[in-house]
Amino acid sequence: MSGSRAARVLAGVVLGMALGLVELAFLCVAWPACLIPAARPAVVRGLDRLMALERARLSKWLGHEVARRDGGHGFLAARAALGVLGGYLCAAGLFLSGLLLVGGLWDLAWGRAEPVPVNLPGVRIVTNSGMLGLTGGVVLLALVTLMTLAVGSLERRLADHFLGPGSHELMRRRIAELTATRSGIVRAVDDERRRIERDLHDGVQQRGVALAMLLGRAQHSADPGATTELVAQAYSESRRLLDELRSVAWRIYPTALDELGLRAALAGVADRSSVPVTVHDGLAGRPVSEVETALYFVAREAITNAIKHAGARDILVVLTEDERAVSVVISDDGSGGADPTGGGLSGLARRVLALDGEFTVQSPPGGPTKIAATLPKTPPGDSPEASESVPGPSGGFPQTDSSGSEAASSGPRAGSSGPGMAASSGSGAESGSSCG
Repeated sequence: MSGSRAARVLAGVVLGMALGLVELAFLCVAWPACLIPAARPAVVRGLDRLMALERARLSKWLGHEVARRDGGHGFLAARAALGVLGGYLCAAGLFLSGLLLVGGLWDLAWGRAEPVPVNLPGVRIVTNSGMLGLTGGVVLLALVTLMTLAVGSLERRLADHFLGPGSHELMRRRIAELTATRSGIVRAVDDERRRIERDLHDGVQQRGVALAMLLGRAQHSADPGATTELVAQAYSESRRLLDELRSVAWRIYPTALDELGLRAALAGVADRSSVPVTVHDGLAGRPVSEVETALYFVAREAITNAIKHAGARDILVVLTEDERAVSVVISDDGSGGADPTGGGLSGLARRVLALDGEFTVQSPPGGPTKIAATLPKTPPGDSPEASESVPGPSGGFPQTDSSGSEAASSGPRAGSSGPGMAASSGSGAESGSSCG
């Protein structure tokens, strides 16, 4: 740390001592005054002014910005005690070191230094009072500098505890978060590419091979009856191939999500579910594309996980919103015990965190399981902070397990109606990627 920075911290600590005395006096008057209703507005104004002075002192002299504007009487009490004690020790040490330095220089300059023998085991040193004064002053000044830095550090820690982390700490955390989510999205994209390759290889390609073999046999068959039968089998296989292609395309990204919105897309998920799925839609309108996509995949993967791993008999999906955020909560009556660090759930968490959202899993052994995701209505790339940070990806790829299979079969149609209304699904079949 440079000398100018140390001097600024020392000035801030000394000013903190003076301000601490004022704060102690204010608290001694404010606490009894709070019992009088008529005096409370004056107490609040005084608290606000002292907090403004504290924020200005922390910013100008200690180089520390705070997130919150109010810290309450608790912050003032702790700050005043630390400020008075630390400031007094630093000021007293600085004054004493100044006396030693000035006295030592005075004695050396005017020749008034007196010999001072120093007897140590095996060593005898003869010095003078002037040199001892200079040495003591320098040592004490170094100790005062260290004490000042320590008090300044405690001041910043105290401000972080009561007022939230400073701007530098927030920036450091933001950079670490963006680095983690960026690497997570890269892994998610790679996992999705591998899942698509498995789906094409294990499903579409196998049916294509079977279709080619049937057509080849029909081409080389000399029996008209057998040829007709083979062509009929080839036609059925081609229909199954088209169904498989539609299923793969739906698992990659359902067109209903873009064309009809989240409500219709979740109705399609409920339709393919092998257990009843009820969707309560409390959204007034469609979220932005990135948020809508993330909500869809969170709900779909959580439903798939409940069916495939928890043995759930009933699943409930609730969509809600407030003025700032959109939330989805998926609960089921399955066996519970979902592992948040598993491939599927960790993939969902990465997708939500990439949009500055929150992702929680409550799944005690024996159930029930509740998975919740809350996303801001404004994605990171469109927020005012976008100029200061890297926007997160939209997270449009679903997370799957090693099997990557998700077979659909017919069942009763189900969907969701207007805000606050519920829609239930009948039976069907869906197995897919694991969230556990």
